[in-house]
Amino acid sequence: MAMMPERVKFRKMQRGSRRGLATSGNTVAFGEYGLMCLDRAWLDTKQLEACRVAITRHMKRHGKLWIRVFPQKSFTKKPLEVRMGTGKGPLESWVAVVRPANILFEVDGVPEPIAREAMRLAAAKLPIATKFVARHKH
Repeated sequence: MAMMPERVKFRKMQRGSRRGLATSGNTVAFGEYGLMCLDRAWLDTKQLEACRVAITRHMKRHGKLWIRVFPQKSFTKKPLEVRMGTGKGPLESWVAVVRPANILFEVDGVPEPIAREAMRLAAAKLPIATKFVARHKH
């Protein structure tokens, strides 16, 4: 089941800005290990779902997984070979806007080698550069 908002007030959104660094959601808050993105992008529902499946399969349903980003931005696309004009295209899919330093996924309850490999498999499903991070011990 693809992630998307249950209800939205306005279906078609403007493109918005992807500038700057992530100011929130940039620390490992829930789990022990995380996957941090190093680029800015729109992550599609299908990409996030593929990552989730890859992580849970590798961890063999042990431990806990948190998905720290949510696709709440709609994006539209015109059909192929359609002339310019005549309004905005139909809704294509939902995307999560990610900026450098955003934590995408967090895991806990598994050893570091398993978490590292699970995050590597998830990173292979994404169109952006990522980095494995661990929670800082205080």
